[in-house]
Amino acid sequence: VSFSLSSQYKFRDLTIEELKNVNKTYPNFTFSMDTYTFKNGSQKELLNFSGTVPVKYGNSYNIPIRLWILDSHPFAPPICFLKPTVNMGISVGRHVDAQGRIYLPYLQNWSHPKSTVIGLIKEMIAKFEEELPLYSLSSSDAARQSELLSYIAKITEGETGTKSKSKTGEGKNEGCFKKITVVGAGDLGIACVLAAAAKGTADKVVLLDLSEGAAKGGTMDLEIFALPNVELSRDFSASSGSKVVILTVNSLGNAQSYLDVVQSNVDLFRGIIPAISHYSQAAVLLVASQPVEVMTYVSWKLSAFPKSRVIGVGANLDTERFQYILTKLLTAQVPAEGAWIIGEQGEDKVPSWTSCIVDANQTEAVAAPNSRETLANRAMELLKGRGQRSWSVGLSVADLTDSIVNDKRKVHSVSTLAKGCCSINSEVFLSLPCVLGASGVIEMVKLEEDLLVQEKLQSSAGSIHDLQQQLRL
Repeated sequence: VSFSLSSQYKFRDLTIEELKNVNKTYPNFTFSMDTYTFKNGSQKELLNFSGTVPVKYGNSYNIPIRLWILDSHPFAPPICFLKPTVNMGISVGRHVDAQGRIYLPYLQNWSHPKSTVIGLIKEMIAKFEEELPLYSLSSSDAARQSELLSYIAKITEGETGTKSKSKTGEGKNEGCFKKITVVGAGDLGIACVLAAAAKGTADKVVLLDLSEGAAKGGTMDLEIFALPNVELSRDFSASSGSKVVILTVNSLGNAQSYLDVVQSNVDLFRGIIPAISHYSQAAVLLVASQPVEVMTYVSWKLSAFPKSRVIGVGANLDTERFQYILTKLLTAQVPAEGAWIIGEQGEDKVPSWTSCIVDANQTEAVAAPNSRETLANRAMELLKGRGQRSWSVGLSVADLTDSIVNDKRKVHSVSTLAKGCCSINSEVFLSLPCVLGASGVIEMVKLEEDLLVQEKLQSSAGSIHDLQQQLRL
């Protein structure tokens, strides 16, 4: 491999060594440095290689591909495309979109050192032998008509991952207008599925199991005791046309520091979010992975979705508990719907009030800040020790999903882009009361002005921003 990598490649020796192995196995590949444009419009000079891979589909075919190597390789998977010649057409399918981008389980489950480019290409060949990704463009009108009819038949049968599938498959083929997908089949993912199914939130719930090997544990039990309208899958194409996609996955790597833990989650999301946003281009992304503020920011950046359609579960569960404690346990003369837990999930969360409370001329206890502060402190003490167990978070997630899917316009404290609020100038996500509907965050509810609360939010924003600056996106 006769090239030198730029200094932006953090693991240059590992990358060059691996690509030397690729060159030995596939000597027809050519390597170069070119500009890659990401979904959000940003650009980067990246190493890429082009060539053909042998595929047997009745006859033998040489399928042209192009792989872009990210500067965090081998800890992040390549970005893969078909590279059709002028006389080739793309057969959009489960693993290829209309632009020729390639989506494979191997990419979704990418993990160094077990994942390699050679292994990726081998799976690519295997998948292409199941479903040929290209066809020859013929000058014969009859041949072109045959190809067109075949393509339309594929869409009607719900076999492709295109926008057409989302519209046709969702409404006609699946009989499903309200579809949600849960990504990750751990305890939290299964809790979200069960809570959503129990609440009757959607017509269909898809659980994407990204774990290795055959279905096991709770996923296996879900398969055994099949629930109506719940589908288990290991293929991202099953999520096509979802109204809401709930992200519950967390990396279980052997990271040594907190930064390493978060970075491993970012690397995991890099293989998930592009596929999710491809198959459900109008979805609301609801992030439950930890740390929720950072992972919501990462999802927003990787998806290039508008900020209104990327939200984190934030302090919704704490807020519901806080309101319940105030009204049921402390029997306070405070309208519960005006009391909120906001800011950063965890120890740095802070109680707050909507400005309408004072304007409403409620009781003296409400109008007097000291009385409210005393109540809030007592309620916060009662909140301590009430951990966020999987089933608790699952119930909270189902409630948020219900407000979005069924366009309820209900107010929740969720992680949303806080830039411009409380003099926060950085792109960070914090929990704030927001009206949720079919398009995600419809509007932010105004909070009562409180200098102490603002200082705490600014402090949280600063620490989150510092962490984000150290991450490799």
